[in-house]
Amino acid sequence: MQFAVRTLAPDLSISHILVDALDEADARRQAEARGLFVSAVEPSGGVRLARARGPKLSLVLFSQELLALLSAGLGIVEGLEALLEKEANPAARGVLERLLAGLREGQRFSSVLAAQPALFPPLYVGIVRAAEGTSDLPRALSRYIDYQQRIDTVRSKIVSASIYPVILLCVGGGVSSFLIGYVVPRFAEVYQGAGRNLPWMSQLLLEWGQFASNHGSAILLCAIALLALAVGGVRRLLRSGGIARLVGRLPGIGERARIYELSRLYLTLGMLTEGGITIVSAIETVQPMVSNTLRTALANARAAIESGRPLSDAFETNGLTTPISLRMLRVGERTGDMGPMLTQSAAFYDGEISRWIDRFTRTFEPLLMAAIGLVVGAIVVLLYMPIFDLAGDMS
Repeated sequence: MQFAVRTLAPDLSISHILVDALDEADARRQAEARGLFVSAVEPSGGVRLARARGPKLSLVLFSQELLALLSAGLGIVEGLEALLEKEANPAARGVLERLLAGLREGQRFSSVLAAQPALFPPLYVGIVRAAEGTSDLPRALSRYIDYQQRIDTVRSKIVSASIYPVILLCVGGGVSSFLIGYVVPRFAEVYQGAGRNLPWMSQLLLEWGQFASNHGSAILLCAIALLALAVGGVRRLLRSGGIARLVGRLPGIGERARIYELSRLYLTLGMLTEGGITIVSAIETVQPMVSNTLRTALANARAAIESGRPLSDAFETNGLTTPISLRMLRVGERTGDMGPMLTQSAAFYDGEISRWIDRFTRTFEPLLMAAIGLVVGAIVVLLYMPIFDLAGDMS
């Protein structure tokens, strides 16, 4: 949260500064650390400022920069001080200052990270805490960067594959709406006094045009209300997990969505176990990050593992495996390399998902273009059919 701090400098000049802090006491302490005398502290309504400035801290970029400094031989405090010196964003500076203040007070790095849960998720805190036990923080940071980059690769592929269909839908919907909402009412006025029997489909379209022409404002308000309801419903479904359940029921797509979620699960568990975290603790860390359905299955699998059952059996019983991943898990149990085997399972399914996305987009995009073309073409043909009839009669 941001606070407006009224300060008095050593040269007796009065100024107002914005400080990103946990509370008023933290804001006062940060201002005093700059050699300023604090006369007043109050919330600045910094929510709008924070949103306007974008993210306070890019976790991947922060990890990459800190890894480079640690690999060069700097300590954790020296590395954070170097990052603070080059940082110009006040919000990011506030985050780094809180981290440094906690370390100088003698706290562990994982503890000061956990004190800012909005910026550092439990997964990140967990791998740092495990690295503190082995004194190998650079390797943990490198493992997290690789993990996040692999997730971002698949996610960006899905987003890229969705952009073109969304543009097609928007353009096609806009053209169709323009034709039905503007062009058709004009044609309806022209044909209204023609005194001819129009084709049935053309007559329906023109009747709609007459209705839209007479009640345009009411139709526009209804469309806006329906759009607002649709947006609200989608947001509610996203919060409750309804979208994920709906996608899971779609033929073909549902199975791919399940494999994608299992791939993320295996990749996260693999990273945590490779970092020295036990599988039970890793499952506990991952549980809040998955969907409700998978969360229940993970809780049951964790209870089975704690009772002494092998990981592969617990996952198979609760529907957390596929035939390929089940065999790889059993190999990992025999060799004792469960972490790398989980990561390899995720890599196998990432490749399968990428290939499926390519095939799906190559098939879906031409079909979508054809469907939009048919809709627009049908509207135009129905509008001009009476003219074609008239031309036929004249000839």
